Amino acid sequence: MDGEISGPELQTALDSDEKPLIVDIRNARQFERSHIPSSVNIPLAELPQRVETLRDADHVVTVCPHGQASVKAARLITSFEGFNGTVESLSCGITGWEGATEGDEMDAEESADAPF
Repeated sequence: MDGEISGPELQTALDSDEKPLIVDIRNARQFERSHIPSSVNIPLAELPQRVETLRDADHVVTVCPHGQASVKAARLITSFEGFNGTVESLSCGITGWEGATEGDEMDAEESADAPF
């Protein structure tokens, strides 16, 4: 793992010509509710079997709810011998992300009761 990336740093990277591949490791239901545009959903439990699909990425940013499980995911990707790119974890997680999102976002009351 190459470290962590802050929300503003990720936004800058997304605005550049060399956009990172964002890998959201939450479950499909959480991902469908709200995710960073152009991110791909690979739940953490599936990552060991699907890590090879990331082989050609130059820069990967892993995303989870609060920035903790994504560190584990970033380490797993880095340990894959077929991967030679940069891997960072979004330090604030999706809950701290202030950039654009897309999905079927619930209203604030409903999301407060959602089991994450």
